[in-house]
Amino acid sequence: MLIKRKSIEAEANHRSGPKAAAAKKSPRKPKFAPVTLSELDGVRFLHFGTEWVQGAMRLRKPDSIELEYAQQMMLWMLFNKTPEHIVQLGLGTGALTKFCYRHFEEARVTAIELNPSVIAICESMFKLPANDDRLQVVEMDAMDFVMDENNRDTIDALQVDLYDATAKGPVLDTPEFYEACAACLKDDGILTVNLFGDHPSYAKNLKALRFAFAEVMCLPEVHDGNVVAIAFKQKQTLDFPALYERASEIKAETKLPTKSWVNGLKAACDPA
Repeated sequence: MLIKRKSIEAEANHRSGPKAAAAKKSPRKPKFAPVTLSELDGVRFLHFGTEWVQGAMRLRKPDSIELEYAQQMMLWMLFNKTPEHIVQLGLGTGALTKFCYRHFEEARVTAIELNPSVIAICESMFKLPANDDRLQVVEMDAMDFVMDENNRDTIDALQVDLYDATAKGPVLDTPEFYEACAACLKDDGILTVNLFGDHPSYAKNLKALRFAFAEVMCLPEVHDGNVVAIAFKQKQTLDFPALYERASEIKAETKLPTKSWVNGLKAACDPA
């Protein structure tokens, strides 16, 4: 999401017009924008009635992660080979949910999505598997999920990608939200979040993340402003030779561009 495409799908969706979802504090009574689709060069895109891309799937590779920022959301794989519970806040096209479900065969995968139309279209148009003993896609407010005491200390990897049709920044971005996210993680748990570097919300989110987590790092910006941040509950001392070795393992297994992730972390640690 947050990729503004000035191409065929933008024209296709122009007729729908923007209908911004209300961004209120939980509990919310959301007014959802229309869920719309477009296709270009073998890739199917999800929109909320605007030109902003909320997710994508290459038709011949439905379980792969198409967009670079979404690939970077898997950055936590460098630090955890065998997660037991992976949670996605904001379903999008289900790219991350499908990838985690297929790749981590021993893990439970939970996706939280407020808009029932997004869940329905993921099932019908983006090949989202049905719920089973390992996969649970739940229609629920993300704030309610992280505030639930039953979810405390249960998650190894938490992926946060919460935007509405206006694409003005994450819908949930307060210190209280990120504190609740941290509380849901195990002691060695990791959060990755998609931020919008070209918007004032970026600094606000970083400040809130640093309030809630011991360590926060950002990868270089991709697409039209997407910046993926990784947040740790515990202070990190990064072993870059070991990270490059782990990156090679992941690339061999998944073909994800993992060396660039380690390069980004290295640059974040040594900006000069």
